[in-house]
Parts: sequence; C-alpha cells; structure tokens
Amino acid sequence: MEIQDVKLAVVGLGYVGLPLAVEFGKKRQVLGFDINARRISELKDGQDHTLEVDAQELAEATHLRFTGEPTHLAEANVFIVTVPTPIDEYKQPDLTPLVRASETIGKVLKRGDIVIYESTVYPGATEEECVPVLERISGLRFNQDFFAGYSPERINPGDKAHRVSTIKKVTSGSTPEIADLVDALYGQIIVAGTHKAPSIRVAEAAKVIENTQRDVNIALINELALIFNKMGIDTQAVLEAAGTKWNFLPFRPGLVGGHCIGVDPYYLTHKAQSIGYHPEIILAGRRLNDSMGGYVVSQLVKLMTKRRIQVQGSKVLVMGLAFKENCPDLRNTRIVDIVSELGEYNIEVDVYDPWVDPEAAMHEYSIAPVASLEAGAYDGIILAVSHQQFVAMGCEAIRALGKPEHVLYDLKYVLTADESDLRL
Repeated sequence: MEIQDVKLAVVGLGYVGLPLAVEFGKKRQVLGFDINARRISELKDGQDHTLEVDAQELAEATHLRFTGEPTHLAEANVFIVTVPTPIDEYKQPDLTPLVRASETIGKVLKRGDIVIYESTVYPGATEEECVPVLERISGLRFNQDFFAGYSPERINPGDKAHRVSTIKKVTSGSTPEIADLVDALYGQIIVAGTHKAPSIRVAEAAKVIENTQRDVNIALINELALIFNKMGIDTQAVLEAAGTKWNFLPFRPGLVGGHCIGVDPYYLTHKAQSIGYHPEIILAGRRLNDSMGGYVVSQLVKLMTKRRIQVQGSKVLVMGLAFKENCPDLRNTRIVDIVSELGEYNIEVDVYDPWVDPEAAMHEYSIAPVASLEAGAYDGIILAVSHQQFVAMGCEAIRALGKPEHVLYDLKYVLTADESDLRL
C-alpha cells in the first residue's frame, strides 16, 4: 500500500480520537466512528462536549465524516484505534473496549489492511491480545494478509498549547515496510516530527513508562510533603528553594488521577507480575498517591477539631471535581476519594465545578454538584482543582464562602501560605 492509497478510519472519538480525526480531516478523507450515538449526533452538529476541539476546528476538517454504523468501516483500509484502556475495581487492566473495537474492525478487515492502535497498553498487548482477535474474526493471517502498527497517544486534556500536531509522535509497525508507512502517515499532520521505534513492543513500553515515571516522581514529592508537614515546614517554599538548582525536577504534591498517570502504571505492573517480577517502587508510588485523598481529609478534620469546629454534621465545600484544571474530564478523578472520606465523618459535602457535566458526575460517581456557591455556609473549604474561575476569585471571595470560623485547605497552591490554613 502506498500512502496515497490510504483510506483512513478513526475508531473511538473521545479525548484522543477526535483531535486526531480532525487533524487528518484537514488533509485527507477520514471516517470518524464511535459506538455512542449521542456523541456522533453531537459531532455532526459541530459540538464537542470534551472541549478539546471547538466548532471552528470541526468546520475546518472538511474531509471528516462521522458515523456510528460499523458496516461503514468497510470503506477504510487503515484503522486507527483510540478507545479507552481503563483499569477495573481490582486495578487490573480492562481491555474490553480494545477487544470490542478489534472485533468490530475484524468484521470488515480485508487483505492488505492495517490496524494502528493508540490506546495505552502494556508491552506485547497489541500482538498478544488485539491481533488474535483480528485474526479470529476476519479469518485472515497477521503479517501475511493484514498488518498492525502502534503509535501511542500523547493527548493532554485541557492543554491548548500542546496539541496533537505539536507533540512529537512515536510510531511503529509490524514489518519494516508497514513501520515506514505508519510513520509517513502521521508525518502528514505532526509538525513536531515523529520517532520511528524499532518495534511495536518498544513503542508500547515507551508509552507506558512516560506516565509511570511521572507517577513515581509525584509520589516522592507527596511523601516529602507528608514529612515536611509533620515538621511544620512549608512544602512549596522548600520546592521553590530546591528548584533554583538547574537539574531539580519541578514536580508538585497533589492528587494523582486522570486517564493516564493514575492508570498506566498498573498496565506495566500487571505485565511485570505476569512474567514473575514484582515491581516494588512503582507499586509503592501508586499506594502512596492513592492514599492522598484520605490524608487531605485527616488534615482538615484535625485542624477543624483544634479550632473547636464540630466535625460531625459540619458542611464542607469541595471546589473542583475534574481531575485537572480547566478541563471537564472526570476520568479517574481522585477528588472522589476526598468526597467519600468526608462522608465517613458524617460531613455534609457540596461539590462545585463549573467545568463538569452534572449528568456525567452523577452517572460516574453518584455525585450531584451544586449549581451555585452560597456565601457564609461552610465550616470547611477544600480548593481541590485550580480552575481559572477559582484563581480569579482570589482569597477574599473564597473565604467569604465560609462561616466566620472555618478552615480553608488549598491543595493546588492557588493562594499564598498566609491566605490558606492548610496546604499540601
């Protein structure tokens, strides 16, 4: 297959798939497919609830068509799979979306076709888990009748500076010729350039360690914050001082959620354990980061008690529910740990987030965010996400939400040390 012969389909139109489909849709004919009928209808109307792509960008993708009909995929000969790869309640990889997408493609797969995966997986998953599904459903043989590639996504939700086209792309293919074609295909839209990995497994491993490295580094800073808090030392002041050294890494303490950093390490540890290795540092970092929600609440309750604020039956405002600032993404948000832990103390909790969809919050976490803020109503305030609206409010407006005697916990260093009662 030559690059001019590529008929492209993007399977899965979420935070990763839609921006990719839009960029390709500015250059070539692309079919965007998603099983969510509501999502397809929304996109046909020129709207994106994830806010990753605005109406103008959608309009500029003049060669992009949307469909929810699987049979339409038969038009394509190159498929890019961008479905989620979450973890289950036992923190094990859940490959169900990936398997189902492979089954859907397998039904229309033809000789000479190429299936490229972007979803985060553990090393070997493409060829060990996805390819057998394609073979079973299609009846075709891998690397004889059809081929595969892997090019890990590097989307950063809510980031308007680092977009799909301006982030360097790792590419790979199941044969040298396919690797060249995959690399050339992405090269049409990635202005930052590409890096062709020597194998699919190398590309998979590169992706899964990117966020594992960040997770472990944040865990270290979180542990330092616990130590410094016990010593009565301001963690932010320490990090600012240490940051004057040229090679000090600028990580900050906090909750670690989202679709990548809080998930990807479990894909790597799952694979490591399956080959007989127990990864101690990675899992230790995960345990520490997953415990931070409970730590935050314990600190809040302790200070409320010292100030003789009745904890049981008190009212606390949690400002922010999305996993990061200026983004509606609720996937794997660890703010829910705070909400749950507060409930264990019989504290009434209001959650306010102007970015998130209330229906999505109720569906995912059974949390009904309040529609507006009430002045003078709260015994405790947790500034959990640094949305631009919260930053713009400033200390005085945030403090005004509390009762005359209240505790303000700033998790995101939005306020100065003097303006807040507690910081990580």
